[in-house]
Amino acid sequence: MDNIEKIDLAKVSWRSSEDFFESLGEALDKLDDKDESYDFTWVGKRKAIIEAGAPVNKTIRPDVKNSKNWDTTENLFIEGDNLDALKLLQESYLGKVKMIYIDPPYNTGKDFVYHDNFKATIEQYDEDTEYKDESGNIQFKKNEKTNGRYHSDWLSMIYPRLKLARNLLTEDGVIFISIDDNEQSNLKKICDEVFGEDNFLAQVIWERAYSPVNLKKHFSESHDYILCYARDSNRAINNGLPRSDDADSRYMNLDNDSRGAWKSSDLSVGPAIAKNVYEITLPSGRSVTPPNGYSWRLSRERLGEFIADNRIWFGADGNSVPSIKRFLSEVKNTMTPMTIWKYADVGHSQEASQSLKKLFGDKAMIDYPKPVDLIKRCMQLYSSKDSIVLDFFSGSATTAHAVMQLNAEDGGNRKWIMVQLSEETDEKSEAFKAGYKTIPEIARERIRRAGDKIAAEHPDAKVDYGFRSLVVAETNYKEVYRPAGELQQSVLLDVVDNIKEDRSELDLLFGVLTASALELNRPLETRDIAGTSVYLYDYFGEVSGLVACFAESISEDTIKQIAALKPLTAVFRDSSFPDSQAKVNLAEHFRIISPETKVKVI
Repeated sequence: MDNIEKIDLAKVSWRSSEDFFESLGEALDKLDDKDESYDFTWVGKRKAIIEAGAPVNKTIRPDVKNSKNWDTTENLFIEGDNLDALKLLQESYLGKVKMIYIDPPYNTGKDFVYHDNFKATIEQYDEDTEYKDESGNIQFKKNEKTNGRYHSDWLSMIYPRLKLARNLLTEDGVIFISIDDNEQSNLKKICDEVFGEDNFLAQVIWERAYSPVNLKKHFSESHDYILCYARDSNRAINNGLPRSDDADSRYMNLDNDSRGAWKSSDLSVGPAIAKNVYEITLPSGRSVTPPNGYSWRLSRERLGEFIADNRIWFGADGNSVPSIKRFLSEVKNTMTPMTIWKYADVGHSQEASQSLKKLFGDKAMIDYPKPVDLIKRCMQLYSSKDSIVLDFFSGSATTAHAVMQLNAEDGGNRKWIMVQLSEETDEKSEAFKAGYKTIPEIARERIRRAGDKIAAEHPDAKVDYGFRSLVVAETNYKEVYRPAGELQQSVLLDVVDNIKEDRSELDLLFGVLTASALELNRPLETRDIAGTSVYLYDYFGEVSGLVACFAESISEDTIKQIAALKPLTAVFRDSSFPDSQAKVNLAEHFRIISPETKVKVI
């Protein structure tokens, strides 16, 4: 600290507090900061980091009645807090999601509905930011809108979700995040930390409005941002965009070349390469040289080859500066995307609202949905035809709609996973009056209607229009911990069966799938074996899948027939067996009939 100039407060005549801070700032500017580093932080960050890694005591329950094509579909709609859902999906979908699109709350002060238990209270905020003196008295506070909790709450909400989402991406996977000016700068910093600055691909500007709002005081905002990050930018592959008619219209065939349409490209390039600075004699007899500081792209020898192959254009009169002919037939059939996406290409907010309204019989269901074409473009760029696409702020399920639409158009078999909080609709809204009490109800109905519409428009397309509806719920198991004083005989008898009374066999199956890190969208079959209902999950013959039986009692014949299926895993309910000897017999049957099967009892 010797290199800081000493400020003698006794010799300073302060006219205002600004004088003090100006002098202090000048001195601090002289501080050698070689040992310091940039760090992005906020009140509650430590808790957010801890929350990202904290275990979740929840499970996923099936919701068959609200599903479509339950047994065969490979799409998932999960209702519940996305923080819990992401944790429950961690093992099953680790490194399997090719593309994520999310449209999180923009933190406008009106759209924040995620209230995590790590949010800072006012008291915690004052304490953490040292706005109290040693006696505990508040010294001063910052503007809540621009500093502190207003942004801290949002940052603490988004951080653990992005940390968990990154784990789900494939090595070549990409995430797109819609945002506006309220949190764009903060989101960029968080993404740099979570995904790495080197994995930043682009900040797209989406033109979401086509006309100004004249009531605005200063500017009428006409765009949102879409941040794009890769899990590993060295592995991510941009598919490019299909060539447009406008791009192709720039190619013409002025000399009736048999190779078809072409457009001219400048033959000169800078800075100059000495050996490629030479004189070219045109067919008209005129001689030309490259502009000052430039040279020709081609060597003298290479130019001769191009002229012989009719790849140099000298103009219709043979007197123009030469240019290279680029043939449409030889260019890539895709174009590199630009970072400004016009509403004419990907739609705008009003168009998206009108399309959704039309889908629901001219009833407005949700505010500010994203256009289907916007999310389709994201998928065109960074998904393959068999990718898994995730949206964990799915709203009205525009992403699911976009996946089905693109699959119908390009023959893809992309699968989707939507996650949406059980947010209630406003009682005054058209959605509520139409019978939709929650956003997930709107989303599921939107998927059904969109699927029917796409199927009618593409009758020959083989698209999975179904979905398994699932719900994040409390664990299937009873809380068996009791203080020592409560360990009475009645309590011990009560927990012999540790499964909650309201849980079905299907609940238990999906609890096992989640705990076993198995994907939740594989084929499911229910089969009667020796008079007992048995579930065959992702089973295609010997040494495959999982077979489960949770009946109240299981006969020896049923056990033998299940063992004869020789699945990879067999799961049973502990209370199905009357005593320990019955479980010993279970193990023995599998040891003899199917020794490779892993047997579990819950």
